[in-house]
Amino acid sequence: MKTSLYPRLGEVLAQPDPDTKAILADALWADWQAGKFNHAMGWQAPPQQPGRPEKPVLLPPQQVPRRRLGSTAGRAALLHAIVHIEFNAINLALDAAARFPDMPASYYGDWLRVASEEAGHFRLLRDHLQTLGYQYGDFPAHNSLWEMAEKTAGDVLVRMALVPRLLEARGLDVTPGMQARLLAAGDPAAVAILDIIFRDEVGHVAVGNHWFRYCCAERSLDPVQVFRELLTTYRAPRQIGEINIEARLRAGFEDAELAALQDYAANG
Repeated sequence: MKTSLYPRLGEVLAQPDPDTKAILADALWADWQAGKFNHAMGWQAPPQQPGRPEKPVLLPPQQVPRRRLGSTAGRAALLHAIVHIEFNAINLALDAAARFPDMPASYYGDWLRVASEEAGHFRLLRDHLQTLGYQYGDFPAHNSLWEMAEKTAGDVLVRMALVPRLLEARGLDVTPGMQARLLAAGDPAAVAILDIIFRDEVGHVAVGNHWFRYCCAERSLDPVQVFRELLTTYRAPRQIGEINIEARLRAGFEDAELAALQDYAANG
């Protein structure tokens, strides 16, 4: 007999221990694949804040210290920042599944799969960080990703527009540059891990693109126009930097959307 998906989702979201959360995310995806859940029954609101460990200490982004990659500590600090992003990405994917009822079954399957893949990314990077003599939590971090999740908690269309397609898609833009810096710093193992993550993240952004367009179609809205308006309405970060056009197109963006993003960066 199938059971409601949402109590389990809430439990995994509330779990503060990163390793346990990653294990539970994998188990949740496996149970979904085994057909154990009914996504259309028993919805309950997820926790407003996900469980997280006491460390890392969370600071405003501008107060997080920057370190040069010329030292092991500097390389560890960069990797720690990416580990933190991947931990947040587990929570973001789980919350996307937990917060918005009445979506098609494949919506929940997509985000449970993403959560499990993000858990794998977290483990890969956390384990590599440990080879440098550091643990997740040893450096301060910021909470910008989850802050945008809070701002977009009231509407699945807005969440799809501004979390996977804006903030998480930045990973497609910045990863090649980080890989070049890590290779120059003598860390090919980290570069290989980022290859795996980059490949998967193209798919994760594609999931966001798919469901954003689904929501727009359901409401008879133009995706490009809505995306451009939401960037302004929600005061999305304008420091876009260089866009990885090839990767974003593979992830399902359209040329007009990328033009809208560049226009926002230039003109607000």
